[in-house]
Amino acid sequence: MRARGEISALTRPSWEQALSELARRHAGVSYVELSDVTFVDVAGVTALAVTAGNLPDGRVVVENPPPQLPRVLEMFWPGLDRIEVAL
Repeated sequence: MRARGEISALTRPSWEQALSELARRHAGVSYVELSDVTFVDVAGVTALAVTAGNLPDGRVVVENPPPQLPRVLEMFWPGLDRIEVAL
């Protein structure tokens, strides 16, 4: 999955729909490419963390996220091993 722009209140419905589709198609490892995302709010990171936490197995690899995403993950979900951040 690839996202671009900002993930905020205005785009959250689309983000959550994309995450639902990712969860539906998940098979061991899912990739989320965020190099074209300039900002993600805490609710957007929450949606990602909840999606990853609810997967039956495997992990989500988040590639090239904006700098606030790994900070928010570490602050609120420090032990969540279902998300791997690849900078």
